[in-house]
Amino acid sequence: MNIINPATEELIAILQEDNKASLDKKFETLKTAQKAWVETNLSERIKVIRNFHQLLETELEKLAAILTAEVGKPLQQSRNEINGARARIQWMIDHSEKYLADEQITTSDELKEIISYEPLGVICNISAWNYPYLVGVNVFIPALLAGNSVMYKPSEYATLTGLEIERLLKLAGIPDGAFQVATGAKETGEYLLDFDFNGYFFTGSYRTGQYIYQRVAAKMVPCQLELGGKDPLYVADDVKNIISVASGTADGAFYNNGQSCCAVERIYVHEKVYDDYVAAFVKEVQSWKTGLPTEEGVYLGALTRREQLAVLENQVKDALEKGAVLLHGGKRKTGTGYYFEPTVLTNVTNQMKVMQEESFGPIIGIMKVKDDAEATKLMQDTEYGLTAAIYTDELNRAKQILNQIDSGTGYWNCCDRVSAGVPWSGRKHSGIGTTLSHQGLRAFTKPKSWHLRKP
Repeated sequence: MNIINPATEELIAILQEDNKASLDKKFETLKTAQKAWVETNLSERIKVIRNFHQLLETELEKLAAILTAEVGKPLQQSRNEINGARARIQWMIDHSEKYLADEQITTSDELKEIISYEPLGVICNISAWNYPYLVGVNVFIPALLAGNSVMYKPSEYATLTGLEIERLLKLAGIPDGAFQVATGAKETGEYLLDFDFNGYFFTGSYRTGQYIYQRVAAKMVPCQLELGGKDPLYVADDVKNIISVASGTADGAFYNNGQSCCAVERIYVHEKVYDDYVAAFVKEVQSWKTGLPTEEGVYLGALTRREQLAVLENQVKDALEKGAVLLHGGKRKTGTGYYFEPTVLTNVTNQMKVMQEESFGPIIGIMKVKDDAEATKLMQDTEYGLTAAIYTDELNRAKQILNQIDSGTGYWNCCDRVSAGVPWSGRKHSGIGTTLSHQGLRAFTKPKSWHLRKP
């Protein structure tokens, strides 16, 4: 398997993909190791994860450089991702004893009722390339804390990072057999769906998630899917600092080149502030530096996948043919690397691909609306349900709109953010199941009820 730097198109590594025989061996190793790992006291498991947390800080620069080289994001954004992952891990360390320990429900002299949280067993984590540390720790950290062993398949576009994660986990004290990396692309993933894992946890596209869900359904094991989004944002007419809002929401749309499931992908703006907002938005986008992700001050690096360039070109073409106006960008950059100009389209409608299909790139459509009712109707017009954001000075106004939108997360005067303390979950085509929060810790367990009566 060739690992290509998307910014330079240089070959940076050649790796041996796993085959059926090597995965068989790793799976058997995981089954054996899990029995020993679950017998390790929870406090000891926490200690090991704390060591991993520290190693991420110690080796930050090396890890960030590897991440940037294989996915193309600016070096500072790679550092930000690793530090963000450390913050999530810290929350899990701080709260795992509370939420994984036995719960005393009834404690009378005659009867005790208890809930214990047992690990699922051996789980399969098929992960994503856009934020390999952030989406990875959402799964394998709580899974390991709960006493599971983990087969971790990084995306073929972030395999070097996956191997670094494995190295550091084992250096931190995870038993050799309790965490295994499956190396490869689609064929490797297909092999994994045939094994008798006790749970599947996937992050990626709706189409692939749906396929995995159907393939493993007969196993009758948990299957969580963190999928894509077409996340809407509405700017109301009472916003006072329109320049600040335009700057913040532009970042919400274009950070990490828009390669985020919770990136802002559709913007609706009240007609009273529309012109000022669009002008400030375009000015912000024009101020960004695009270039080699290792250069100082670069905000937009290369796209990770060459194939996405054609997707973005197609969305621009479709929008322009249907009457959209191109205010900035609109095409791939010539020369070496998978670069696409940050693209701003106005006069868009919800009949355009750019407003309906996940873009996963540096492109945004901005649409004028006459009132809250029109904005709400347009925001609801999607097969996805990950996040939705409202910018207004009135909380009640925001709540009234967000309560009508079927999404797992609602934002008021913020966007494109994830917090370890609250659930991360999608609805409709955005997925099923929950990571993060206490629910995310317990997602990797199976509860057992205990009824203990004295004779």
